[in-house]
Amino acid sequence: MAKVLACVNLKGGVGKTAIAVNFAAHCGSVGLRTLLVDLDPQTNATFSCMTVDAWQKHAAKKGTVADLLGARSHTNAQGLRKDVGSVIKRGVFTGVDLVPSHLDLFTVDLDLAGAAGRELKLRKALQGVQDKYEMIVCDCPPNLTIPTQNALALSSHYVVPVSPDFLSALGVGLLLNRIKELSEDLEHTLSHVGIIISRVGRPAFHREETVAALRERFGEKVLPSVIRERSAVARSAQKNTPIYKMNDKHAAEEFRQVSAEILSRMGVDE
Repeated sequence: MAKVLACVNLKGGVGKTAIAVNFAAHCGSVGLRTLLVDLDPQTNATFSCMTVDAWQKHAAKKGTVADLLGARSHTNAQGLRKDVGSVIKRGVFTGVDLVPSHLDLFTVDLDLAGAAGRELKLRKALQGVQDKYEMIVCDCPPNLTIPTQNALALSSHYVVPVSPDFLSALGVGLLLNRIKELSEDLEHTLSHVGIIISRVGRPAFHREETVAALRERFGEKVLPSVIRERSAVARSAQKNTPIYKMNDKHAAEEFRQVSAEILSRMGVDE
């Protein structure tokens, strides 16, 4: 059975998508059969892997994660959904497949407001393919709404990326408590891999104090390696390619180190 990692934070702009995408790419490069699931309606992880034109064609013909969650069943009279085998975009990176996202997720909480077992839609949808992968990576929106709840209900582990500014770090304790409560409500075992300090170097309020406070409060939960703010990260997303194929060895090495630490904490050998 695949190990499943959710990348979660209540705040956007903390490097969550870059970590999810490049961790998935790292897993694929070391021989782990990997599935990347984009649950953020902003579709940033999707567009880090494929062009907008390719996504539009795939979404129209094959479907997206919105179909798997049932957010689009209202669009046809029969309420039929796309099959997971159709939705998956194969081979976006070496060893990596993708479940693309869709803007329809912006209203998924309204669509599924009265649905039974709404937190388990993704788990049920992936049952038929989960054993084909060794690693599944979920990129979550910056909130704890139904898409994030579905990712956590599917996941065996989760990681929290945090940028070193006061506002980004403010809600970490609240997030950890809410995830603990959700896992208890769902009677689902979920392991916290750690906190990743990312986007180091961009303008940040009380940066050094924030990093020191995080390390003091959460101790070994904070990964030793950090990810710095580099233009190559944004360029790699624009080119639909992993950071490891860009001409920035420092950026590539930072993501490799963080990815290796995550795998080690998940008990996965490279």
